[in-house]
Amino acid sequence: MSSSRLSSDQIYGAQRSGAGTIRRIRLENFMCHSSLEIELGEWVNFITGQNGSGKSAILTALCIAFGCRAKDTQRASKLKEFIKTGCSYAIVQVEIKNEGVDAFKPEIYGDTIIIERRISDSTRSSVLKDHQGKKVASHKEDLRELVEHFNIDVENPCVIMSQDKSREFLHSGNDKDKFKFFFKATLLQQVDELLQSIIKQLKDAYALVDELENLIRPIQLELSGLQEKIENIKRVEQISQEVQLLKKKLAWSWVYDADRELQKQRENIEKLKGRIPTCQAKIDSTLDKLEKLQECFSKKKVLVASLVEKTSEVRKRKDELWDAFCLARKEKLELEEEQGRCTKQIDKFLNDVRTLEEQVRDIQEKHIRNTQAEESEIEEQIKELECAVDHVKSILSSLKDDENTLLEHVQAETDALKKISDEIKYYEKRQLEIDHQIRDLRLHQTNRVTAFGGDGVLRLLRAIERHHRRFTMPPIGPTGAHVTLVNGDTWAPAVEQAIGKLLNAFIVTNSRDASALRECAKEARYNYFPIVIHNFSRPRLIIPNHLLPQTNHPTTLSVLHSDNPTVFNVLVDSGKAERQVLVKDYIMGKAVAFDQRIPNLMEVFTLDGFRMFSRGSVQTILPSNKKLSIGRLRGSFGDQLKEFERHASNVQQEIEQRKSRKRESERELQDLSSRLNNVKRRRLGVERDLTAKSLKLQDVQNLRVADANVLPESTTNELLQEISDVKMEIQGKEALLEMLRERMKRAEEKATTLKLSFENLGESTKGEIEAFQKAEEELTEIEKEINNAAASKEHYKNVMNNKVLPLIKEAEAQYLELENSRKESYRKASVICPESEIEALEGLDGSTTEQLSAKLKILNKRLTHESHQYSESIDDLRMLYEEKKRRISRKLQTYKAFRERLDACQKALDLRWKKFQRNASLLRRELTWQFNGHLGRKGISGHIKVSYEEKTLSVEVKMPQDASSGIVRDTRGLSGGERSFSTLCFALALHDMTEAPFRAMDEFDVFMDAVSRKISLDTLVEFALAQGSQWIFITPHDISMVKHGERIKKQQMAAPRS
Repeated sequence: MSSSRLSSDQIYGAQRSGAGTIRRIRLENFMCHSSLEIELGEWVNFITGQNGSGKSAILTALCIAFGCRAKDTQRASKLKEFIKTGCSYAIVQVEIKNEGVDAFKPEIYGDTIIIERRISDSTRSSVLKDHQGKKVASHKEDLRELVEHFNIDVENPCVIMSQDKSREFLHSGNDKDKFKFFFKATLLQQVDELLQSIIKQLKDAYALVDELENLIRPIQLELSGLQEKIENIKRVEQISQEVQLLKKKLAWSWVYDADRELQKQRENIEKLKGRIPTCQAKIDSTLDKLEKLQECFSKKKVLVASLVEKTSEVRKRKDELWDAFCLARKEKLELEEEQGRCTKQIDKFLNDVRTLEEQVRDIQEKHIRNTQAEESEIEEQIKELECAVDHVKSILSSLKDDENTLLEHVQAETDALKKISDEIKYYEKRQLEIDHQIRDLRLHQTNRVTAFGGDGVLRLLRAIERHHRRFTMPPIGPTGAHVTLVNGDTWAPAVEQAIGKLLNAFIVTNSRDASALRECAKEARYNYFPIVIHNFSRPRLIIPNHLLPQTNHPTTLSVLHSDNPTVFNVLVDSGKAERQVLVKDYIMGKAVAFDQRIPNLMEVFTLDGFRMFSRGSVQTILPSNKKLSIGRLRGSFGDQLKEFERHASNVQQEIEQRKSRKRESERELQDLSSRLNNVKRRRLGVERDLTAKSLKLQDVQNLRVADANVLPESTTNELLQEISDVKMEIQGKEALLEMLRERMKRAEEKATTLKLSFENLGESTKGEIEAFQKAEEELTEIEKEINNAAASKEHYKNVMNNKVLPLIKEAEAQYLELENSRKESYRKASVICPESEIEALEGLDGSTTEQLSAKLKILNKRLTHESHQYSESIDDLRMLYEEKKRRISRKLQTYKAFRERLDACQKALDLRWKKFQRNASLLRRELTWQFNGHLGRKGISGHIKVSYEEKTLSVEVKMPQDASSGIVRDTRGLSGGERSFSTLCFALALHDMTEAPFRAMDEFDVFMDAVSRKISLDTLVEFALAQGSQWIFITPHDISMVKHGERIKKQQMAAPRS
């Protein structure tokens, strides 16, 4: 044996580089450890400690650091379960020695590699760092490469035997479990799985070759069909003759069809010419009706104007009376509510008086019953306890003051932080709005029309251009693109607020064009814009001065200019632009709108966007419409764009400043919260002390006094005084209630009077108003009839010009076209064959052109099909046959080569399988030899039987003290210490057969007696030093019997906290 092994010194020298050994393990918030850092020696390390001190957590951390899954550790099902209770994260950091010839990428990592695994509730990460702690890699592939380089397999029980694996291995008497342990530890399982995978792939490849060979069989069937094609070629000539005959009949069929179409077209032209007199008669009658309606409309309009002047004053007076009535009724309702509240308060005071009187009676009766007794000894004890309670209360009061002060500071800091966050959100929202406005302005610079509808209006204009034939007259719009400001951009904000959505409007001449415009808008996906129907033929309106507002301030119409009279008329008719007055500020606007009473004034708009108007006695002021885009009528967008960009820069600076203030505030809040928590903990301790002393004082007082203490006489006097005060308040409320009743009576009389005045005025003016309404309805009806008559006239004109006359021209053009087509068809048919030949064949046999064309199409298709199918000559068919035969031969040769290669792979696989079995047999013998050698240290002999077919491993042990020299075939027949020692020898035998830079064993000496533990420890230490790897032994037992040495390091874990 000595000749086949190196001496200990040689081994130590060879292993002194220690590449892959663990230098340091650091845990933070992992399992039971808040913070743990442990350094390990390069050779043998013993870690001892009581149960619950966190020894096994070290091995679990090693498994997690080297990429093991949580469930494979048998300590948890998810990684987040390793986080210490009450913490939000855990860190496992392992430092690996990286020196010597086996170092892993020393030029990158240096002499130390740090593996850091960070775990939180939602995330987990692995990081590889160099010797300076600098991050180098963070991918799983990098960690897997490192593990494979150092041959670290933490799932192999010979590398890390955890507490659970150790107990399971020591207790298990199942031969199959021992076989699994041996099979995995010697890597035979990995090789077996790889060979099984190759066997399956070879089976799949054989199946694929079989499938390819089956695909050749249909091609062989095609060869037999080539002979059949040669016999069918003769049928092609017969089909060709039938096609020629049908072509002759079809050519003359087109001539006969043209004769029939010409006759039909002549009849259609005569019918269309008969519609012209009817349309002209309807147009003339519609013109006469339209002239009469316009004359009646002018007379009725004069009548309505006179009635408007008569009823305007009456309407104004009715509005004033109705507003006054509403105010009086509102005052009455408020007084009724006040009366109800006062009544409820009086009832409440009466109930309070009755309750206080009952309390007085109870106190007086209790004062008579109570007696007073004193005991000097108890009194002294009470005084001492009261002094102690007062002292604790003073301390508690001081702590509460400190806590309240800190709470106020925390609340103030929290409010400040919330305020800063709200400001940041406000400025960020403002920045988004400014960015949106900047994008819009840049788009407006490119195309001014986009200011009145964006990209949607461009799509709509393109759709109108595509469908311009559907409109009587082209629509005008958007309106804003046809108007400009007269004197610069001063009044632009006020004008845009005044006109509003009318700037986006489109103008059409009738309802039919409006429907066509809506269809175009639907196609362009732009639907939210007003459509105004207005007669394009009306001239530009001329508004007399007496109908304009009599003021020096400009109107909306006076600051706008439009070359299009229709746009100008729409601004007057639909927008009332001539009655909208523009002022500079809010105060001047109120004066113009409400104080000066300017005639013909409808609304007032300020540069700030305020809208002011009065309806009767009601004055209304509305703020600016924030949804409207302001600045669309400006002549140039450059200055406005620069202003917004400067504003955006300022807003960004404000955001940065507040974010900086927020970070400072968060740090201050964290410091205050820490101080507040400390004060709270102290206050809770003092409160518990105060509660204990107060309870003790209460017990002593209960012994001294059996009944409740007697209330002093002053308490009764206070209650009587309170009863007197409540009665005085009741008298005051009753007086107030009487006053409210009187005011409510007067308000009701006032409301009744105003209502009667309003009704009387309505009755007196009812006739005039009904006459005005009737005249307005008649005027509206006449206007509708005029529009209907005009539409009817346009309709019949359109029918005449767009339908009847074009249809006649189109029919005549079609007649000429048919006539030319008939001549051309006759010429072509005569070239194919004379007409006499068709007559000799008894004409067309009653077949139509469509039928003949269908028959010809079918025969042509059949002829084409047969020609393509049987167009080859016999020589060509024979050449095709030979070509296909050669192609099949090449494929057969290829598939044969595939099968030969697969056979070679199968032979190589069989050879590998035999080598695998031979190696497995050698490992089985080596395991028995190593196992027997380790058992001999205690004077025991044994043998291991491994069955790869049944997948079992049995251990036989012969004890030296057994007089019968019987062999124990089941280790459960041994004592606990003997069984643990024999199992340990089995594990050491496996360790001899595997390689790893470090190994770890947890609770390897459970169930051993003192003698077995001593022998086991000596055996382990000697084996570890001879084997050369780094060893980590974890045990809760005493290891004082282990000899000290420079290569042996012992560490004691701190006792667990109770």
